Amino acid sequence: MTRARTATRPARRPTASRAAAIRSINPTTGDVLETFTEIGKAALDGLLAGAERAFQDWRRRPLADRVALLRGAAKILRDGKTKYGRVMALEMGKPLPQGEAEAEKCAVACEYYADHAESFLARQPRDVEDTQSYVRFDALGPVLAVMPWNFPFWQVFRFAAPALVSGNVGLLKHASNVTRCAMLIEGVFREAGFPEDVFRTLVLRSAGVAAVIADSRIRAVTLTGSELAGSQVAEQAGRHLKKTVLELGGSDAFIVLEDADLPRAAKTAADARLINSGQSCIAAKRFIVVQAVAHRFEALFVEEMRSRRMGDPLVPGSQVGPQARTDLRDELHRQVQASVRRGAKLVLGGVKPAGPGAFYPPTVLSAVKPGMPAFDEEVFGPVAAVIRARDAADAVRLANASPYGLGAAVWTEDQARGDRIAGELEVGCVFVNGMVKSDPRLPFGGVKRSGYGRELSEYGLREFLNVKSVCVA
Repeated sequence: MTRARTATRPARRPTASRAAAIRSINPTTGDVLETFTEIGKAALDGLLAGAERAFQDWRRRPLADRVALLRGAAKILRDGKTKYGRVMALEMGKPLPQGEAEAEKCAVACEYYADHAESFLARQPRDVEDTQSYVRFDALGPVLAVMPWNFPFWQVFRFAAPALVSGNVGLLKHASNVTRCAMLIEGVFREAGFPEDVFRTLVLRSAGVAAVIADSRIRAVTLTGSELAGSQVAEQAGRHLKKTVLELGGSDAFIVLEDADLPRAAKTAADARLINSGQSCIAAKRFIVVQAVAHRFEALFVEEMRSRRMGDPLVPGSQVGPQARTDLRDELHRQVQASVRRGAKLVLGGVKPAGPGAFYPPTVLSAVKPGMPAFDEEVFGPVAAVIRARDAADAVRLANASPYGLGAAVWTEDQARGDRIAGELEVGCVFVNGMVKSDPRLPFGGVKRSGYGRELSEYGLREFLNVKSVCVA
């Protein structure tokens, strides 16, 4: 296993001799936390060979054994949630209570699949004349998971829990800035008693992913990340005929109709925009409000956004931490400035704070229209775009006028109306009078440029299984 050495001096440009190191940088201070050595070709080949060997045994383990180990992982996550939350805060800036909640959510997912694996994997009889026919679900083999930094534990466990309990094995290529989180995740499985090579972390740069996908021992690939990363992985996987599941970007609409509970909608809107300091694919980003209530909603929403405290994620009371990297913060600011130049009005925030760290304040843009970055692009940070619609039909039109289709929310006191509108929205999930979120019980994924395939629930579990028909005459 690659070992890391601790460093405490401020971040600086690496010298040529240190260029190969992968660095974890604290986005609150700019200090280097650790440096890691990228895995070499021989060691990588050894991990791939180990994964293939482990799969041949793991797939044949009794399901009860795999379930018991998954329950053990849940307990370790729950018992260690403060430790794990602290590392998330240090590596990518997540406020500590949110990191603790993320570890708890991972534990819940492990328990969910432990509870339901038997029924999800059970043979399904089929009525075919003159045969005893059924469908069975068999594991595929080693699955490569290419994961992002924004939910460094959850996005791994929502893949790993169903994949491992089904008999697959996992290889994790995590985002480089959360390498310590990746190692801790491997440690959870090891401590729970999973065989060593059933789940391994690859300390690897993005440039090395293509070679891993091409390796015949990898049977499938799952990626959560940007649209660009998804298209590159899909191209590489397609060249080698590997199954893929992609969960990509989002520009989720939060529709507020004239009969909505405006105070409740405004509070939830701020929560939905600022979760994880705004760095979430399914965070509400475009707040589409019908003209009749737009002025009142905007006033309530701005006050909610203004009330949220930005600060060190390890300091109690901080609700908005830094952005994960300074380059991401700077790109966010570019999107705000470009939108203002094209006619958006800056109502709140929009100024980069002085001092260290990658902080960006809660920001509200109004009068946002198509053609502005705040409407057309994924804005990955605490920036809200308020958009006015003539009526409900216009709100749906604006919501669908996006290349993305991950999630959406609709606010109305008429439940039947909300249900009808949900059917018109081009997204993978709709929440009526609630905040869009993932849940192990619900399939999760998008349409259009938000990706394809599903995670979570029985649908996610079966993405990496061979759905096999058996007919016995």
